[in-house]
Amino acid sequence: MGSATSSMAAKFAFFPPTPPSYRVYADESTGRLRMSDVSQRDDVDVMKLRTKRGNEIVAVYVKHPSASLTLLYSHGNAADIGQMYHIFVELSLHLGVNLLGYDYSGYGQSSGKPSEQDTYADIEAAYKCLQETYGAKEEDVILYGQSVGSGPTLELAIRLPCLRAVILHSPILSGLRVMYPVKRTLWFDIYKNIDKIPLVNCPVLVIHGTEDDVVDCSHGKQLWEQCKEKYEPLWLKGGSHCNLEVFPEYLKHLRKFISAIEKLPRVRDVSEQSTDNSELPLIATEASRDKSRLSADNREKSRPSTGQQDKARLSTDSRDKSRSSTDKREKSRKSVDRLMKSRNSTDQPEKARNSFDRLGDMVRSVGLCNVDCLKPTALEA
Repeated sequence: MGSATSSMAAKFAFFPPTPPSYRVYADESTGRLRMSDVSQRDDVDVMKLRTKRGNEIVAVYVKHPSASLTLLYSHGNAADIGQMYHIFVELSLHLGVNLLGYDYSGYGQSSGKPSEQDTYADIEAAYKCLQETYGAKEEDVILYGQSVGSGPTLELAIRLPCLRAVILHSPILSGLRVMYPVKRTLWFDIYKNIDKIPLVNCPVLVIHGTEDDVVDCSHGKQLWEQCKEKYEPLWLKGGSHCNLEVFPEYLKHLRKFISAIEKLPRVRDVSEQSTDNSELPLIATEASRDKSRLSADNREKSRPSTGQQDKARLSTDSRDKSRSSTDKREKSRKSVDRLMKSRNSTDQPEKARNSFDRLGDMVRSVGLCNVDCLKPTALEA
Protein backbone atom coordinates (compact mmCIF):
# COMPACT_ATOMS: atom_id res chain seq x y z
CA MET A 1 0.00 0.00 0.00
CA GLY A 2 2.79 2.41 0.97
CA SER A 3 4.87 1.87 -2.18
CA ALA A 4 1.78 2.09 -4.37
CA THR A 5 0.70 5.37 -2.79
CA SER A 6 4.24 6.75 -3.00
CA SER A 7 4.31 5.83 -6.69
CA MET A 8 1.01 7.67 -7.19
CA ALA A 9 2.44 10.73 -5.47
CA ALA A 10 5.51 10.59 -7.69
CA LYS A 11 3.35 10.37 -10.82
CA PHE A 12 1.43 13.43 -9.68
CA ALA A 13 4.61 15.33 -8.78
CA PHE A 14 6.40 14.82 -12.11
CA PHE A 15 4.70 15.66 -15.40
CA PRO A 16 7.42 16.81 -17.82
CA PRO A 17 6.22 18.42 -21.07
CA THR A 18 6.27 15.97 -23.97
CA PRO A 19 7.89 16.74 -26.31
CA PRO A 20 10.34 19.18 -24.68
CA SER A 21 9.81 22.81 -25.64
CA TYR A 22 13.43 23.36 -26.73
CA ARG A 23 16.61 21.83 -28.10
CA VAL A 24 20.21 22.50 -27.09
CA TYR A 25 22.85 23.11 -29.78
CA ALA A 26 26.31 24.64 -30.06
CA ASP A 27 26.71 27.98 -31.82
CA GLU A 28 29.01 27.42 -34.81
CA SER A 29 30.72 30.80 -34.55
CA THR A 30 31.31 30.94 -30.78
CA GLY A 31 30.97 27.35 -29.63
CA ARG A 32 28.59 28.43 -26.90
CA LEU A 33 25.55 26.31 -26.11
CA ARG A 34 22.24 27.78 -27.22
CA MET A 35 18.57 26.95 -26.74
CA SER A 36 16.22 26.76 -29.70
CA ASP A 37 12.83 28.46 -29.86
CA VAL A 38 13.88 31.32 -27.55
CA SER A 39 15.34 34.77 -28.15
CA GLN A 40 19.13 34.62 -28.19
CA ARG A 41 20.80 36.89 -25.65
CA ASP A 42 24.44 37.56 -24.80
CA ASP A 43 23.61 37.90 -21.11
CA VAL A 44 22.26 34.31 -20.91
CA ASP A 45 24.51 31.27 -20.52
CA VAL A 46 23.25 27.78 -21.40
CA MET A 47 25.10 24.86 -19.81
CA LYS A 48 24.94 21.18 -19.00
CA LEU A 49 25.66 20.06 -15.44
CA ARG A 50 26.53 16.59 -14.16
CA THR A 51 24.72 15.48 -10.99
CA LYS A 52 26.05 13.12 -8.33
CA ARG A 53 23.47 10.56 -9.47
CA GLY A 54 25.00 10.45 -12.95
CA ASN A 55 22.46 12.51 -14.89
CA GLU A 56 23.21 15.52 -17.09
CA ILE A 57 20.82 18.43 -16.60
CA VAL A 58 20.39 21.61 -18.63
CA ALA A 59 20.55 25.01 -16.90
CA VAL A 60 20.40 28.69 -17.92
CA TYR A 61 22.09 31.59 -16.15
CA VAL A 62 20.72 35.11 -16.70
CA LYS A 63 23.17 37.87 -15.76
CA HIS A 64 22.29 41.31 -14.42
CA PRO A 65 25.04 43.98 -14.59
CA SER A 66 24.37 45.49 -11.15
CA ALA A 67 23.08 42.47 -9.23
CA SER A 68 24.22 41.74 -5.70
CA LEU A 69 21.91 38.73 -5.21
CA THR A 70 21.33 35.54 -7.19
CA LEU A 71 18.04 33.68 -7.52
CA LEU A 72 18.16 29.86 -7.85
CA TYR A 73 14.82 28.98 -9.43
CA SER A 74 13.21 25.50 -9.21
CA HIS A 75 10.19 25.41 -11.56
CA GLY A 76 6.87 23.58 -11.33
CA ASN A 77 5.99 20.03 -12.29
CA ALA A 78 4.51 20.64 -15.76
CA ALA A 79 7.08 23.01 -17.25
CA ASP A 80 10.64 23.06 -18.55
CA ILE A 81 13.16 25.88 -18.81
CA GLY A 82 12.21 26.50 -22.45
CA GLN A 83 8.75 27.54 -21.28
CA MET A 84 10.20 29.40 -18.29
CA TYR A 85 12.91 31.22 -20.28
CA HIS A 86 10.95 34.45 -20.81
CA ILE A 87 9.91 34.59 -17.12
CA PHE A 88 13.53 34.07 -16.04
CA VAL A 89 14.71 37.00 -18.17
CA GLU A 90 11.90 39.27 -16.94
CA LEU A 91 12.48 38.43 -13.28
CA SER A 92 16.21 39.12 -13.60
CA LEU A 93 15.52 42.45 -15.29
CA HIS A 94 12.78 43.74 -12.96
CA LEU A 95 14.21 42.42 -9.68
CA GLY A 96 17.82 43.34 -10.45
CA VAL A 97 19.18 39.86 -9.69
CA ASN A 98 21.17 37.16 -11.40
CA LEU A 99 19.05 34.07 -11.99
CA LEU A 100 19.88 30.41 -12.54
CA GLY A 101 17.09 28.08 -13.66
CA TYR A 102 17.52 24.37 -14.34
CA ASP A 103 15.56 21.38 -15.61
CA TYR A 104 15.09 18.36 -13.37
CA SER A 105 16.36 14.97 -14.50
CA GLY A 106 13.98 13.71 -17.19
CA TYR A 107 12.70 17.22 -17.98
CA GLY A 108 13.45 19.12 -21.19
CA GLN A 109 16.81 17.97 -22.54
CA SER A 110 18.05 16.67 -19.19
CA SER A 111 18.89 12.97 -19.07
CA GLY A 112 17.48 10.37 -16.66
CA LYS A 113 14.06 10.03 -15.09
CA PRO A 114 12.51 12.36 -12.51
CA SER A 115 12.37 11.29 -8.88
CA GLU A 116 12.46 12.97 -5.48
CA GLN A 117 16.09 12.07 -4.84
CA ASP A 118 17.12 13.09 -8.36
CA THR A 119 15.62 16.58 -7.87
CA TYR A 120 17.71 16.91 -4.70
CA ALA A 121 20.82 16.00 -6.69
CA ASP A 122 19.74 18.37 -9.48
CA ILE A 123 19.45 21.45 -7.26
CA GLU A 124 22.71 20.54 -5.55
CA ALA A 125 24.48 20.52 -8.94
CA ALA A 126 22.89 23.87 -9.83
CA TYR A 127 24.00 25.43 -6.54
CA LYS A 128 27.51 24.03 -6.97
CA CYS A 129 27.62 25.67 -10.42
CA LEU A 130 26.70 29.03 -8.88
CA GLN A 131 29.57 28.74 -6.42
CA GLU A 132 32.28 27.34 -8.69
CA THR A 133 31.46 28.96 -12.05
CA TYR A 134 29.97 32.31 -11.02
CA GLY A 135 31.53 32.83 -7.59
CA ALA A 136 28.19 33.23 -5.78
CA LYS A 137 28.38 33.15 -2.00
CA GLU A 138 25.85 31.33 0.13
CA GLU A 139 24.79 34.53 1.89
CA ASP A 140 23.99 36.15 -1.51
CA VAL A 141 21.72 33.36 -2.77
CA ILE A 142 17.90 33.31 -2.66
CA LEU A 143 16.16 29.99 -3.34
CA TYR A 144 12.92 30.17 -5.31
CA GLY A 145 10.65 27.09 -5.43
CA GLN A 146 7.44 26.91 -7.46
CA SER A 147 4.90 24.14 -6.79
CA VAL A 148 6.82 20.85 -6.73
CA GLY A 149 10.00 22.95 -6.87
CA SER A 150 9.34 23.84 -3.24
CA GLY A 151 10.55 20.30 -2.42
CA PRO A 152 14.17 20.56 -3.60
CA THR A 153 14.21 24.22 -2.53
CA LEU A 154 13.49 23.41 1.13
CA GLU A 155 15.75 20.35 1.06
CA LEU A 156 18.67 22.58 0.09
CA ALA A 157 17.60 25.46 2.36
CA ILE A 158 17.84 23.38 5.55
CA ARG A 159 21.46 22.56 4.65
CA LEU A 160 22.58 26.17 4.08
CA PRO A 161 22.82 28.04 7.41
CA CYS A 162 23.92 31.33 5.81
CA LEU A 163 21.31 31.39 3.03
CA ARG A 164 19.93 34.87 2.33
CA ALA A 165 16.23 34.05 1.80
CA VAL A 166 13.63 31.61 0.42
CA ILE A 167 10.61 32.26 -1.84
CA LEU A 168 7.85 29.63 -2.03
CA HIS A 169 5.46 30.01 -4.96
CA SER A 170 2.28 27.88 -4.71
CA PRO A 171 4.15 25.40 -2.48
CA ILE A 172 3.02 21.96 -1.34
CA LEU A 173 2.92 20.62 2.24
CA SER A 174 3.98 17.21 0.90
CA GLY A 175 3.23 14.97 -2.04
CA LEU A 176 0.53 12.94 -0.35
CA ARG A 177 -1.14 15.95 1.20
CA VAL A 178 -1.92 17.28 -2.27
CA MET A 179 -4.06 14.18 -2.91
CA TYR A 180 -5.23 13.19 0.59
CA PRO A 181 -5.95 15.31 3.70
CA VAL A 182 -3.53 13.34 5.91
CA LYS A 183 -2.86 14.82 9.34
CA ARG A 184 0.62 13.43 9.90
CA THR A 185 3.62 12.63 7.74
CA LEU A 186 3.84 9.02 6.57
CA TRP A 187 7.16 7.31 5.90
CA PHE A 188 6.45 6.79 2.20
CA ASP A 189 5.44 10.41 1.57
CA ILE A 190 7.58 12.59 -0.73
CA TYR A 191 8.70 16.21 -0.34
CA LYS A 192 7.89 16.49 3.36
CA ASN A 193 7.99 20.29 3.29
CA ILE A 194 5.80 20.71 6.39
CA ASP A 195 8.50 18.97 8.45
CA LYS A 196 11.36 20.94 6.92
CA ILE A 197 10.05 24.51 6.94
CA PRO A 198 10.61 25.01 10.72
CA LEU A 199 14.31 24.22 10.16
CA VAL A 200 14.84 27.11 7.70
CA ASN A 201 16.61 29.99 9.48
CA CYS A 202 16.39 32.73 6.84
CA PRO A 203 13.42 34.97 5.85
CA VAL A 204 10.70 33.15 3.88
CA LEU A 205 8.18 34.70 1.49
CA VAL A 206 5.11 32.61 0.56
CA ILE A 207 2.98 33.41 -2.51
CA HIS A 208 -0.22 31.51 -3.26
CA GLY A 209 -3.43 32.00 -5.24
CA THR A 210 -6.70 31.82 -3.34
CA GLU A 211 -8.41 29.93 -6.21
CA ASP A 212 -5.67 27.36 -6.72
CA ASP A 213 -7.46 24.13 -7.72
CA VAL A 214 -4.26 22.05 -7.97
CA VAL A 215 -2.57 22.85 -4.65
CA ASP A 216 -5.02 24.42 -2.25
CA CYS A 217 -4.08 27.78 -0.74
CA SER A 218 -4.14 26.15 2.71
CA HIS A 219 -0.80 24.52 1.84
CA GLY A 220 0.90 27.89 1.51
CA LYS A 221 -0.78 29.26 4.64
CA GLN A 222 0.23 26.29 6.82
CA LEU A 223 3.83 26.50 5.61
CA TRP A 224 3.93 30.23 6.31
CA GLU A 225 2.61 29.67 9.84
CA GLN A 226 5.48 27.24 10.52
CA CYS A 227 8.22 29.62 9.32
CA LYS A 228 10.79 30.87 11.80
CA GLU A 229 11.47 34.10 9.88
CA LYS A 230 8.11 35.12 8.42
CA TYR A 231 7.88 37.79 5.74
CA GLU A 232 4.56 39.37 4.76
CA PRO A 233 2.90 36.71 2.54
CA LEU A 234 1.06 37.37 -0.71
CA TRP A 235 -2.33 35.68 -1.04
CA LEU A 236 -3.41 36.60 -4.58
CA LYS A 237 -7.20 36.83 -4.68
CA GLY A 238 -8.52 34.92 -7.69
CA GLY A 239 -5.10 33.50 -8.52
CA SER A 240 -4.89 29.90 -9.73
CA HIS A 241 -1.92 27.53 -9.81
CA CYS A 242 -0.23 28.70 -13.00
CA ASN A 243 -1.11 32.35 -13.54
CA LEU A 244 0.25 34.27 -10.54
CA GLU A 245 2.88 36.03 -12.67
CA VAL A 246 0.20 37.98 -14.56
CA PHE A 247 -1.03 39.75 -11.41
CA PRO A 248 0.57 43.22 -10.93
CA GLU A 249 0.85 42.55 -7.19
CA TYR A 250 3.14 39.57 -7.88
CA LEU A 251 6.07 41.55 -9.26
CA LYS A 252 5.43 44.48 -6.93
CA HIS A 253 5.58 42.27 -3.84
CA LEU A 254 8.70 40.50 -5.08
CA ARG A 255 10.45 43.85 -5.61
CA LYS A 256 9.53 44.87 -2.07
CA PHE A 257 10.88 41.60 -0.69
CA ILE A 258 14.18 41.78 -2.61
CA SER A 259 14.65 45.39 -1.49
CA ALA A 260 14.09 44.40 2.15
CA ILE A 261 16.49 41.45 1.85
CA GLU A 262 19.23 43.62 0.33
CA LYS A 263 19.08 45.90 3.37
CA LEU A 264 19.48 43.04 5.83
CA PRO A 265 23.02 42.29 7.08
CA ARG A 266 24.60 39.18 5.67
CA VAL A 267 24.61 36.07 7.83
CA ARG A 268 28.26 35.41 8.51
CA ASP A 269 29.91 32.03 8.87
CA VAL A 270 30.63 30.72 12.37
CA SER A 271 34.39 30.76 11.69
CA GLU A 272 34.23 34.49 10.89
CA GLN A 273 32.27 35.17 14.07
CA SER A 274 34.82 33.30 16.18
CA THR A 275 37.60 35.47 14.67
CA ASP A 276 35.69 38.64 15.52
CA ASN A 277 35.17 37.42 19.09
CA SER A 278 38.93 36.96 19.69
CA GLU A 279 38.92 39.92 22.13
CA LEU A 280 36.23 38.37 24.30
CA PRO A 281 38.67 36.31 26.44
CA LEU A 282 40.47 39.55 27.42
CA ILE A 283 37.19 41.11 28.52
CA ALA A 284 36.31 37.99 30.46
CA THR A 285 39.72 38.03 32.15
CA GLU A 286 39.24 41.60 33.35
CA ALA A 287 35.80 40.74 34.67
CA SER A 288 37.14 37.71 36.52
CA ARG A 289 39.85 39.87 38.09
CA ASP A 290 37.22 42.33 39.29
CA LYS A 291 35.17 39.49 40.74
CA SER A 292 38.21 38.10 42.55
CA ARG A 293 38.89 41.54 44.04
CA LEU A 294 35.30 41.83 45.23
CA SER A 295 35.41 38.37 46.81
CA ALA A 296 38.68 39.25 48.58
CA ASP A 297 37.08 42.42 49.94
CA ASN A 298 34.11 40.44 51.16
CA ARG A 299 36.40 38.01 52.97
CA GLU A 300 38.15 40.89 54.68
CA LYS A 301 34.82 42.29 55.78
CA SER A 302 33.74 38.91 57.12
CA ARG A 303 36.76 38.76 59.48
CA PRO A 304 35.81 40.14 62.95
CA SER A 305 37.78 43.06 64.33
CA THR A 306 39.94 42.80 67.49
CA GLY A 307 37.32 44.60 69.54
CA GLN A 308 34.65 42.21 68.40
CA GLN A 309 36.86 39.24 69.37
CA ASP A 310 37.32 40.68 72.88
CA LYS A 311 33.59 41.12 73.26
CA ALA A 312 33.08 37.54 72.22
CA ARG A 313 35.53 36.35 74.94
CA LEU A 314 33.74 38.36 77.66
CA SER A 315 30.40 36.95 76.69
CA THR A 316 31.91 33.45 76.80
CA ASP A 317 33.23 34.00 80.33
CA SER A 318 29.84 35.16 81.55
CA ARG A 319 28.23 32.10 80.01
CA ASP A 320 30.72 29.84 81.82
CA LYS A 321 29.82 31.42 85.15
CA SER A 322 26.14 30.92 84.58
CA ARG A 323 26.78 27.30 83.63
CA SER A 324 28.51 26.57 87.00
CA SER A 325 25.48 27.77 88.92
CA THR A 326 23.19 25.86 86.64
CA ASP A 327 25.20 22.64 87.16
CA LYS A 328 24.52 22.77 90.90
CA ARG A 329 20.83 22.91 90.31
CA GLU A 330 21.02 20.09 87.78
CA LYS A 331 22.63 17.73 90.29
CA SER A 332 19.66 18.02 92.60
CA ARG A 333 17.32 17.32 89.74
CA LYS A 334 19.11 14.23 88.41
CA SER A 335 17.76 11.94 91.07
CA VAL A 336 14.22 13.07 90.34
CA ASP A 337 14.81 12.72 86.53
CA ARG A 338 15.96 9.11 86.92
CA LEU A 339 12.63 8.22 88.49
CA MET A 340 10.68 10.07 85.78
CA LYS A 341 12.68 8.38 82.95
CA SER A 342 11.79 4.95 84.22
CA ARG A 343 8.11 5.88 84.08
CA ASN A 344 8.34 7.57 80.65
CA SER A 345 10.12 4.63 79.03
CA THR A 346 6.85 2.71 78.96
CA ASP A 347 5.10 5.64 77.17
CA GLN A 348 7.69 6.13 74.37
CA PRO A 349 6.75 3.05 72.24
CA GLU A 350 3.15 4.35 72.08
CA LYS A 351 4.35 7.79 70.93
CA ALA A 352 6.53 6.17 68.26
CA ARG A 353 3.53 4.23 66.97
CA ASN A 354 1.42 7.41 66.80
CA SER A 355 4.10 9.36 64.91
CA PHE A 356 4.59 6.48 62.44
CA ASP A 357 0.85 6.30 61.81
CA ARG A 358 0.71 10.02 61.13
CA LEU A 359 3.66 9.73 58.67
CA GLY A 360 1.96 6.82 56.93
CA ASP A 361 -1.24 8.81 56.55
CA MET A 362 0.74 11.68 55.02
CA VAL A 363 2.53 9.37 52.53
CA ARG A 364 -0.71 7.71 51.50
CA SER A 365 -2.52 11.03 51.10
CA VAL A 366 0.29 12.46 48.94
CA GLY A 367 0.35 9.32 46.80
CA LEU A 368 -3.39 9.47 46.18
CA CYS A 369 -3.18 13.19 45.41
CA ASN A 370 -0.44 12.65 42.82
CA VAL A 371 -2.35 9.86 41.11
CA ASP A 372 -5.60 11.82 40.99
CA CYS A 373 -3.78 14.88 39.64
CA LEU A 374 -2.16 12.87 36.87
CA LYS A 375 -5.35 11.14 35.70
CA PRO A 376 -6.81 14.15 33.84
CA THR A 377 -3.44 14.80 32.15
CA ALA A 378 -3.18 11.20 31.02
CA LEU A 379 -6.72 11.25 29.68
CA GLU A 380 -6.05 14.47 27.78
CA ALA A 381 -2.85 12.99 26.30
